[in-house]
Amino acid sequence: MLNLASSLQLSGCELHMFALNTKKHFVDPESLPSFFHTDFHFSSEVIDTKLSIWRMIKNYFSEGSYNVDRFYSKSVEDKLIKILNENTFDIIQLETLFTAPYIDVIRKHSKGKIVLRAHNSEHIIWERLSVLESSPLKKWYLSFLAGRLKKYELDVLSRVDAVVPITKIDSAVFKYSGYKGPMLTIPLGINMNHYPLQESGSELSLFHLGSMDWLPNQEAIRWFLFSVWPAIHKKFPALRLNLAGRGFPSELLALNLPGVNMEGKVNDANDFMESKQIMIVPLLSGSGMRVKIIQGLALGKTIISTSIGAEGIDVKDGLNILIADSPAAFLEKIEMCLSHPERCLSIGLNGRKFVAENYSNQVIGKKLCAFYEQLCFEKVAEEI
Repeated sequence: MLNLASSLQLSGCELHMFALNTKKHFVDPESLPSFFHTDFHFSSEVIDTKLSIWRMIKNYFSEGSYNVDRFYSKSVEDKLIKILNENTFDIIQLETLFTAPYIDVIRKHSKGKIVLRAHNSEHIIWERLSVLESSPLKKWYLSFLAGRLKKYELDVLSRVDAVVPITKIDSAVFKYSGYKGPMLTIPLGINMNHYPLQESGSELSLFHLGSMDWLPNQEAIRWFLFSVWPAIHKKFPALRLNLAGRGFPSELLALNLPGVNMEGKVNDANDFMESKQIMIVPLLSGSGMRVKIIQGLALGKTIISTSIGAEGIDVKDGLNILIADSPAAFLEKIEMCLSHPERCLSIGLNGRKFVAENYSNQVIGKKLCAFYEQLCFEKVAEEI
């Protein structure tokens, strides 16, 4: 979100950024760099989105989606009304489906076009989670949540003025679901200056970096640790696997598996990644684009990912990424990297070149700004 905001600002747009500051991931606004306030007119409102058994039961007897309903707050609505009444906006960009509960209040207090920036096709994530769940009760509930979320997501598509997905796959899902309005696929953008290539080289060890409070990441790491890692460690006992990310479940942190280093939350993602070369992304579910893959590619890391993990990124297996969809495939790709380090490093450098050519902030900002200008032109034409 910050990268896209920077992209738009580089293209000459004036931005106002309003964030839902959840208690789970609370950030003191005063701790943010000054440019948040000078460049983005930043403001926020605290909201409690924690899960509640009582609310889950209550939601079951309603028509709403509990996944999304948790993100509505009267205090957020009041703060949003104040911002809308004090400013005139051409575009109101909703970051993810979870800001959609405020569409009605935006319509009431602004004439701006409402655009949904879809980070994922949200219901696809939950459908995949339900398919892979082994517990009958959890499987049923995940399927129930997926159904509710799909209904809500399709309804939101009919209520916004445009959609900006971050992958072509999600664009296709929305079109297949019946969306016929304006749509532009805009991938994640990054500033390559923030991802310098390490001159001294990196250790050929494995690492994974991702938010472990996201269920697909938990599922992926459990699968890798118990279904993939044993065979890898047996063949390469000196190889290290480094795992990092916020929100690690306590039972994973407590594991004492041979060759595995659990770091939990790290202060600087780039510092963590720079000293290691091979990134694993063993996702079995999920949707959208994996931000950490783009960042890893930008740093020249060699990515070994499942097909689902690499979805939405136009990489090519064997050229700028390695694809592995089974324990045997992961072992094969890792063995190739360790046996042929020059090829391993070459794939990483190809990935860095690929990102520089396709995901720079300047290119992305210009495309999205032009799309928004066209929406505004159509708005003026409608009023005339």
